[in-house]
Amino acid sequence: MDANTVDANTAQDDSDDSERGPLRRCIVTRERASPQGMIRFVVSPDRVLTPDLAARLPGRGMWLSARGDVLETARKRGAFARAARGPLTIPADLAVMLQDGLLHRIIDLLGLARRAGQAVSGYTKAREWITARKAGLIVQASDGSTDERARLLSGARDLPVLAVLTGSKLGAVFGRDHVVHVAVAAGALAQRLVAENGRYAGLAGQAAPVRRDDPTDRLEQAGL
Repeated sequence: MDANTVDANTAQDDSDDSERGPLRRCIVTRERASPQGMIRFVVSPDRVLTPDLAARLPGRGMWLSARGDVLETARKRGAFARAARGPLTIPADLAVMLQDGLLHRIIDLLGLARRAGQAVSGYTKAREWITARKAGLIVQASDGSTDERARLLSGARDLPVLAVLTGSKLGAVFGRDHVVHVAVAAGALAQRLVAENGRYAGLAGQAAPVRRDDPTDRLEQAGL
């Protein structure tokens, strides 16, 4: 459904199913989808719209597809107020808040993977994990050399690639000044990183949240 087409007749009460089962209904598109690709919001006691990126805050949640156009439609057409059953304050910098929050979640997950021994940094170690088929995800600095990044991925075009953090941000996770290449072991943490990257890319308006094509292409995604 086009995010710009909102049928007022479907602006119904979601309280019967919005938090039940494996799927959630977007308050704008009315489509059901996995919560991993959506953003939950709650209303604070002082009626301020509050993002709940971890989907853990108390209260009845309002769910939105993690897409920039859907967020803009929700703001312009009063979808949040209808779902909240009353007026509320929407932060002016809501889009920035969401993107920053998701980037911090990506950083936190990378730190967790490093501490758990499920992530290594540096070209040589990352390449070893790729060759050994241990890697489930490759993370590369958004400002790293395109040729060098493509060389690392030679023969591994099926691996998802996350490239939204600069080398300095990646370096901070691994205790270095600058890191370009990171390999994350296949498993739950890699899957969570892919999901968070997908939410971030959708809100940032990127066409390809995870690159799976020819690594000689420009692996350009929004960075910090």
